[in-house]
Amino acid sequence: MFEKIKRLLVEEMGIDEKIITPEAKLIADLELNSLELAEFILTCEEEFKISIRDEDLKKLVSIGDIAGYLENI
Repeated sequence: MFEKIKRLLVEEMGIDEKIITPEAKLIADLELNSLELAEFILTCEEEFKISIRDEDLKKLVSIGDIAGYLENI
């Protein structure tokens, strides 16, 4: 799952793959702004054919958080 998320970040968001680790935080480390973060969440929802509830978004701080969330759906 991590590799799929990494691919999305590189291809869709233009993030340097060298800085994408499971521990990387979307805002603090990858420096996504709020608009980019919303775009990335929508991309994940489309790619994985899911809907992420608003209350769950607050828990998704790092790449590892997203991977874990997607694996447990």
